[in-house]
Amino acid sequence: MWFFLAILGYSALALTVTLDKFILTKSVGKPIVYTFYSTIFMFGALLLYPLAPELLSGTEWLWALVSGITFGLALWAMFVATKKGEASHINPFVGAITAIATYLTAFFILGERLSLFDNIGFLVLVIATVLLSFEKTKNNNHIHVGYLYAFLAGILFAFSHICAKYLYDINDFLPVFIWTRFTTGFFALFLLFSPAVRRIFKKRKKKVKSKYRKHALSIVAVTKILGFIGVILIQYAIAIGSVTVVNALAGFQFVAMFALIYLMSVFYPKIFKEYFTKKEFWLQLSAIVLVAVGLALFVV
Repeated sequence: MWFFLAILGYSALALTVTLDKFILTKSVGKPIVYTFYSTIFMFGALLLYPLAPELLSGTEWLWALVSGITFGLALWAMFVATKKGEASHINPFVGAITAIATYLTAFFILGERLSLFDNIGFLVLVIATVLLSFEKTKNNNHIHVGYLYAFLAGILFAFSHICAKYLYDINDFLPVFIWTRFTTGFFALFLLFSPAVRRIFKKRKKKVKSKYRKHALSIVAVTKILGFIGVILIQYAIAIGSVTVVNALAGFQFVAMFALIYLMSVFYPKIFKEYFTKKEFWLQLSAIVLVAVGLALFVV
């Protein structure tokens, strides 16, 4: 069951990530402002409290705080990286780093062990996500500064997932989900120290020229609701399955995202466009085949 929940969750996130890039270029612009929008919505997790009116205890609050704060920081680093690069490359790179860091951390700290097929599938997915990260654009050629932020985001996401998994192992799913997301929302309050974030609460005297900026908040709201659903599904999959395997399954998200971005670039370039070379296209197509093989190994 956790396998299919993870696939469904990553499908939702594939669409969310594509919209994230659209919003960062057409609507919001500044990564720190978009991070505020993305994290403040996490306070909505408290709406689930009546379903599980339980509190954490003792040091569990520290684990929840670390999980929530590192998740918020990871989002900021990922948005900065996405702003500087292309979503179809940056996000797979983040996923690869997250998978590797999660695998190593889960092995040495949580003592999690995988079967032979799981290990092979994990390695195949990591190789696939690295191939999907190959980037050649008109402005960038392979590695650029955006990948440094992407590397940081991957490490932070891994820590967030590991902390959450520790809590899931000793508590019911819903209370842990509520309080780890709540602390991410709490992280948004620290972003109010940024002048760029505070500026969004001031009335604008100038007319907004872009039709996308005009409806920025509505677009962000739809994107975050979709992302919230994806996060719930993935977190529940982590709770009842293997944190390493669920994170490795992110390869499916990158396949769906690549297909969506490529189709948008071909048929709707005025709305969304990324640069693709023939070599890059076939390289990423090969990576998609590896993702399919990796996913198959997890259900053997």
